[in-house]
Amino acid sequence: MSDLFDLTGKVAIVVGGAGGIGRALALGIAECGADVIIASRQLGHLERVAEEIRAKGRKALAVTVDVTQEQSVVDMVTHILEEFPRIDILVNAAGIAIRKPADSFPIDEWQKVMDINARGTFLCCQAVGRVMIKQHSGKIINVSSVRGRYGLPADYAAYCASKGAVDTLTRTLACEWAKYNVLVNAVAPTIVETDLTRPALADPEYAKRMKSRIPIGRWAMPEDIVGPTVFFASKASDFVTGQILYIDGGVTTW
Repeated sequence: MSDLFDLTGKVAIVVGGAGGIGRALALGIAECGADVIIASRQLGHLERVAEEIRAKGRKALAVTVDVTQEQSVVDMVTHILEEFPRIDILVNAAGIAIRKPADSFPIDEWQKVMDINARGTFLCCQAVGRVMIKQHSGKIINVSSVRGRYGLPADYAAYCASKGAVDTLTRTLACEWAKYNVLVNAVAPTIVETDLTRPALADPEYAKRMKSRIPIGRWAMPEDIVGPTVFFASKASDFVTGQILYIDGGVTTW
């Protein structure tokens, strides 16, 4: 059974791999045998993660990218193909959350969330998808959120909308690209403790409210997202596409 989850010989890209969820996913995929390219805007942070991957005996490449800019994403893919013969796995983990009341949410900040979370996910899927279509194989895993399906009275108008777009994009690409054996799924955690969320979780009232909605009684850690992502990246999910897997400690059960 362990062979089902073996990624030896695979080439994976983790966009947003410099920290938080992305770093955990990059390291987890490397531990399962894949060579890993990590991409984000800050090369310094990426190089540190790349060294951690190399310490596990895998090849690693750090590439800068601005996921909101089409040419930057295309350049990222071109650079990767100069170093690796193929791309087997794409993980879209780049994301941002800005919390403000919907009735006063500045539209430029709302657009920034949409550009990174939704536009960025599409641009990466599109550029890497072209490669996977030519190969007639590939696994794409988008990092969504339970907030793509459920609202929350906590100033998440932009974030929820962006993750709803990611969910619908995931299903649409899965349907369109299944004929090419390119499988597209998403992992959708509840709130995960990262540098992005720690300031909000430092508010006792907010933290209590979030935890009260999770039957398991805690929020997620980045490591909780690794197993489901490896499942979608591996042979274990070769007949699974268009699915949104909730990693939520039971949030979506009620």
